[in-house]
Amino acid sequence: MTLDVVILAAGQGTRMRSTLPKVLHRLAGKPMVRHVIDTARGLEAERTHVVVGHGAEKVREALADCEVHFALQAEQKGTGHAVAQALEGLGEGKVLVLYGDVPLIRRETLAGLLDGVDDDHLGLLTVTLADPTGYGRILRNAEGEAVAIVEHKDASQTELAIAECNTGIMAMTAAQLRRWLPRLSADNAQGEYYLTDIIAMAAAEGVRIVTAQPADPLEVEGVNNRLQMARLERAHQLATAERLMADGVALIDPARIDIRGTLTCGHDVEIDVGCVFEGQVELGEGVRIGPHCVIRDSHIGAETVIEPHSVIEGTVIAGRGRVGPFARLRPGTRLAVGAKVGNFVETKNAEVGEGSKINHLSYVGDARLGRDVNVGAGTITCNYDGAHKHRTEIGDGAFIGSNTALVAPVSVGSNATVGAGSTISKDVADNALAVSRGRQISKADWPRPSKDR
Repeated sequence: MTLDVVILAAGQGTRMRSTLPKVLHRLAGKPMVRHVIDTARGLEAERTHVVVGHGAEKVREALADCEVHFALQAEQKGTGHAVAQALEGLGEGKVLVLYGDVPLIRRETLAGLLDGVDDDHLGLLTVTLADPTGYGRILRNAEGEAVAIVEHKDASQTELAIAECNTGIMAMTAAQLRRWLPRLSADNAQGEYYLTDIIAMAAAEGVRIVTAQPADPLEVEGVNNRLQMARLERAHQLATAERLMADGVALIDPARIDIRGTLTCGHDVEIDVGCVFEGQVELGEGVRIGPHCVIRDSHIGAETVIEPHSVIEGTVIAGRGRVGPFARLRPGTRLAVGAKVGNFVETKNAEVGEGSKINHLSYVGDARLGRDVNVGAGTITCNYDGAHKHRTEIGDGAFIGSNTALVAPVSVGSNATVGAGSTISKDVADNALAVSRGRQISKADWPRPSKDR
């Protein structure tokens, strides 16, 4: 059978106390609903439907690059009413109902649930909780078969004692859904159309309710406030950290790492505390990352050391490099083997050749450095004239003295030397010395001005 996934994402999320729709709040760097969409993609769903309501345009805009169909729930009248808005676009196979604010549900859990669904079986995901307050309870008959769900507000004292709870996640055929949804009633404490009422309809028709449970209750925990959001964030990060350590990555403290994208590591990688990885990051064998670094969309080659408090984005480091501490490598930076960018150095769109060094307190942008170049402290490439960017070219073996301003476009030849404190606005030939600074004047026994007493 084909598979349609319906993701309910119409809620306002008032307890988040935010103007942003709840499903767009970020977990591990991306909106919660995107986690659910990615899970649906992993199930190879033929169509994914997102039911929007509050902040519909913001949700549509945030998911513009996703291959999903949108359905509008203009009035929030319950989960059954929400699913009904997507009914017209469903195929003829299985239908899986998910929630945009339940981001940690695992593909494996859902695949197991879907396996039991056919014309004679409906799939229901349940969870057993120590404190089931607020959850609908699973009612079973004498044979132990699930026959109905009663919402917390509608439950009797006996029913409230039941610990098996409804997660809201269920799967059925499209034909069953089309048959049951029009029969839902809003005659309940909330005055809403509960999707869960189809369980009793299925049981009445002799359709068996097949239940399954997640490996961890956190999989089905929804987000209603900032505290729950933070708890799921830490749970997700810890699970990711544990997978990394199982693959051989040395994390100094698995509770103090944040991965907001994909982190791929070679053998013998070591990551210290407080590091954040965003987008697509690849660390080669033997890479060591110091404390409190932020690395985004970058490749860091083998045996490179990143010292503490460095920020690296859109950068490729070939290997055996050294960066930081307190360095900032901006997009377009390319470090060849053995290159070094030291403390309080910023680079942008810069190619730094093999063995070259920019050790201290410098800015190098829109530049290409050859092999074994030494850039002294306080050097600046003046690459922007207020309207356009210009390039600086520095040849192999060049030595740039401290506190030099290189006014682009300009080139410094191979093995050339630039004296400290120079402002270089004309090209420097190979093997030449360039010095551009005011003449020093010394006056012996010069009387320093003093205030009149």
